[in-house]
Amino acid sequence: MKKLFAVLVLLSLASIASAQRIDELNGKHTQMYPTKDKADKDAGEGKAKLGGSAGQNLINHGGPVLANAQTVAIFWGPTWTTNSTLHAEANELISFFQTFGGTPEYKTVAQYGANPTSMSNRSWFDSSAPPTNVTDSAIQAEVVRYFNNGGSVETNTVYEVFLPPTSYSSYGSSTSCGGPNLVYCAYHSNFTYSASGPALDIKYASLPYASCGGCQWTGFTAAQNLEHFACHETREAATDADGTAWYDRRGNEADDKCAWSPAPFIGTGGFGYQWEWSNADSACVKTK
Repeated sequence: MKKLFAVLVLLSLASIASAQRIDELNGKHTQMYPTKDKADKDAGEGKAKLGGSAGQNLINHGGPVLANAQTVAIFWGPTWTTNSTLHAEANELISFFQTFGGTPEYKTVAQYGANPTSMSNRSWFDSSAPPTNVTDSAIQAEVVRYFNNGGSVETNTVYEVFLPPTSYSSYGSSTSCGGPNLVYCAYHSNFTYSASGPALDIKYASLPYASCGGCQWTGFTAAQNLEHFACHETREAATDADGTAWYDRRGNEADDKCAWSPAPFIGTGGFGYQWEWSNADSACVKTK
């Protein structure tokens, strides 16, 4: 899976003012969810977060949408099973995915062609220890490890890799909680995979443990912080699977426009969610 890694960074890492949109020369796309202090305070174009004109709406650029998205939660590291607290958090995340596709919080994406769907509670606990610094290539390799261990290879599925508190995610010089250059909390992307058949477009998300204040919301449990990011990344992977479908004129995807503001909330099932941009309302909404 060799790939060109010449990256055009569309926004300066030194002064990120919105979700960071990165496109590589081979077409791979990555969208990062920034920390609270780096979030775009006017991703909804100024004061329009709770209402505004259609000029702020998402634009359909014609790329693929996951009409009936599925998920697989991959818990990388032995502590997800050996540590009782982490194991309970993993089980809560599995329950979150089991119900998420049928919730009013997910239904907002229907207007972008991503139907409310029955997401399974498929998961995989990988007892191998991840490195402290988990690069993007390592996240992709972990998804492939899931395939090699009997996991299904599907192009309508978002493979969501959860890291333990002892590891952090990195993408180039940018890192998540625990890393030396805190920029983002999570991200989603895609890569091309081919074993013995045709090349397939695989969607995935990197979900590091929210171990720092920049990626935690007041009153949320550790599991709810991760649910918040899984909500964000799953809906965006469904509505902008390859970075070529639904995003606004500034490059913000549906959840980017409502990231951190309005405030993330506890919704259906007691899980953590965030608001979602609705073209139908030209505003951030909780549910549809």
